[in-house]
Amino acid sequence: MAEKKMPTEMTVEEKLKKLYELQKVLSRIDEIRTIRGELPLEVQDLEDEIEGLSIRIAKKKEEVAALHLSLNKWNEEKLQFQANIERHNEKLNAVSNSREYDNLSKEIEFQNLEIELREKRIRDNAPKETEMNEMIARYVEEKIELIQELEVKRAELDEIISENKAEEDRLREESKMLEEKIEPRLLMAFKRIRKGSHNGLGVVVVERDSCGGCFAKIAPQRQLDVKFHKKIIVCEYCGRILVDPELAGIKQEKQVEVEKKTRRRAAKKSE
Repeated sequence: MAEKKMPTEMTVEEKLKKLYELQKVLSRIDEIRTIRGELPLEVQDLEDEIEGLSIRIAKKKEEVAALHLSLNKWNEEKLQFQANIERHNEKLNAVSNSREYDNLSKEIEFQNLEIELREKRIRDNAPKETEMNEMIARYVEEKIELIQELEVKRAELDEIISENKAEEDRLREESKMLEEKIEPRLLMAFKRIRKGSHNGLGVVVVERDSCGGCFAKIAPQRQLDVKFHKKIIVCEYCGRILVDPELAGIKQEKQVEVEKKTRRRAAKKSE
C-alpha cells in the first residue's frame, strides 16, 4: 500500500491537480447557488421587513395604551373638578361674609379652568388614538401580506434546496477532503484569489494562448512554465493560478486538428 503523502511533500503538478479538482467542485457548488438566484436574499429581506413591522406595531400599541391611560386620567380629573364645583356652589349658599364668598368664587373659577384644560387635552388627543389604531391596522394588514409572500418564497427556496441538497452535501464533503490534501498556505492563497474573483475562479486553464479567467494573452515562455509544472504560475493580469489543458484533462483544438489530419492521411494511403 502506497504511503500517503503530506501536502507539503507533493510535487507542483500534484498540488495543481488537487487545486483544479477543488476548483471544479467549488464551481459546481456555485452553480447550485446560482440556481437559487435571489431567493435567499428575498427571503431574508422579507423576514427583516416583517420583524421591522412587528417592532413598529408593538411600539404603536404601547403609545396607544399610554395615550388611553392619559385620556382616562383626564376624564377622571374632569369629573373630580366638576364634583368640587358642585360642593363649592353648595357652600356659596351658606357663606356669611364677602371674603369667604370671593374665595369660593375664585376656587370655582380655578376648577372651571382646570376642566377646560382637561377638555382641550381630551379634544386634541382623542383623534390621535383613532389615528394610531388605524395605523396599527394597516401595519397588521401589511404584515399579513408579507407573511403570505414569505411563505411562497420559502416554499420555492425549500424546493430548490431539497432538489440539490444531496449533491450539495456530497460536494461539500468532497471539497473538505480535497482541502485537507492541499498545503494550508497554498489553500489560503487560492481562497483569497477566489474571493476576489467575480466568477469565483481561483484556478483557470490556459486555452487559446489566453488566461481562462480574464482572457488576457499569455506569453509563450510563460505558457511553457505552466506546462512544465516547475512552479505555480499566476496570471500577470488577474492573479489567478494557471494550469495547462493537459493537466485539466482538456484536449487542445490544435491537437485534435492534428489527429484528424493524421487519420485522413492514413485513410488516403490505405486507398
